[in-house]
Amino acid sequence: MSKGPRTVDAPDDRPALREVVDALCRANDVLVAGRRRKLVRQGLVSREALAQIVQDLLSALFPGHFGAPDLSEEGVHYFVGHVLDGALIALEEQVRRGLRFTCAHGEGPCHECEDQAVQITRSFTAELPRIRELLGSDVEAAYEGDPAATSVDEALFSYPGVIAIAHYRIAHALQRLHVPLIPRMIAELAHGATGIDIHPGATIGGRFFIDHGTGVVIGETSQIGNNVRLYQGVTLGAKSFTLDEQGRPQKGVPRHPIVEDEVVIYAGATILGRITIGRGSVIGGNVWLTRSVPAGSRVTQAQPRHEEFVAGGGI
Repeated sequence: MSKGPRTVDAPDDRPALREVVDALCRANDVLVAGRRRKLVRQGLVSREALAQIVQDLLSALFPGHFGAPDLSEEGVHYFVGHVLDGALIALEEQVRRGLRFTCAHGEGPCHECEDQAVQITRSFTAELPRIRELLGSDVEAAYEGDPAATSVDEALFSYPGVIAIAHYRIAHALQRLHVPLIPRMIAELAHGATGIDIHPGATIGGRFFIDHGTGVVIGETSQIGNNVRLYQGVTLGAKSFTLDEQGRPQKGVPRHPIVEDEVVIYAGATILGRITIGRGSVIGGNVWLTRSVPAGSRVTQAQPRHEEFVAGGGI
């Protein structure tokens, strides 16, 4: 016989809500390491606000694609100015929140954080033409590097690699300005949407193309030159970590690959450690590589692993 709905006076076997809430709040105190009161009063960086800021920045960078598709020539100037002004005001607030949360000062306003947020936003604004130039070159590389692409517009509208790189270019500019929290959060917005994980600390030259893209990982200290092309599933990772006296990984130590200009890395390749892939090299699919290769190398999975690399001749 099936049970009927629980009556109002039936015993409730759930734990008391107040006890659960108290336990969660105690856990939060531990999680934020004493910053709970500051978090409540000052406000933490908003993921939703950052998503809107990035969308607005892309609208200003590519107004006909991410902004209003029916803009007239006369209206573009007004649209870009209006959208960009709002995005930068919102960004300054999020930068202020990030700075304030990591600030060593106590409760209450911090004029140093306020001034720093203004200066950072101004410096970031000055970088936008350069970001647009780089993104324009990335889109051109996507169109020219993919025979299936019918136009640069198609690449800009529909290629996940382009979206991930656009987020990276914005996040990297903020990373260079020493903004806490925000660059990594912007990178993770792209990671969640595209499956492409580019750390904002990586250095990437112009005309960068990620084809298909899902599963690509580019580590924090990676250095990538110009005209580099990656395919899906490529990892530029660390082989090992330098530990401090407490046995914890040291931060910022160069540990990811250097990929020079004109390199192509095919699907599923894993390249680990602070090694150099020489200019013009081609790394085949599913290759596992932990040693440097000179310029012009051709490395495939079928080649033996323990012989020396020869320029232009693989292993």
